[in-house]
Amino acid sequence: MKTLFNRLVIVTAFALVVMNVHAQQTSIPRDTIIAAAREIMTSAPYCALVTVDQTGQPQIRTMNPFPLKDDFVIWFATSRESSKVAEMRKEPRVCVYYADHQSAKGYVNLMGKATVIDDKELLKKMKREYWNGIPNWENIFVLIKIEPVSMEVINYKRGVNGNPGAPTVTF
Repeated sequence: MKTLFNRLVIVTAFALVVMNVHAQQTSIPRDTIIAAAREIMTSAPYCALVTVDQTGQPQIRTMNPFPLKDDFVIWFATSRESSKVAEMRKEPRVCVYYADHQSAKGYVNLMGKATVIDDKELLKKMKREYWNGIPNWENIFVLIKIEPVSMEVINYKRGVNGNPGAPTVTF
């Protein structure tokens, strides 16, 4: 009976520690989490786009996002014939993962809803300089717009860390 009581005390103490750590994490102001996310997202030239294929298997591709705007909507351009376009048309729920592994600063995992936008005028407005070397680029590319739903953020420099889990912001 004494052993059972000791185990119960240990489990209760552990639960209180976990609840306290969680309470500390949830007390991080939204503005701090947003600033921490923006710092990582704007410093990473590339990110990973995670889609789900027709068999339910997650697929990850390295992407070069357009510069981040204040609303955290993420934009990409890609080939209209790519597998990822077909996957997002069928299943629009995606994740976009930014990280600075070189300095181990942290990461951002943004969960969102993808829309494939086939608008040549908008594509021309968003044109990147290096597309000049791609013949017929206007007919090759489409835009991908990722509207954020939520994001997990770890940024050690700003004190946004993941014990017991990454702080999350919803949009």
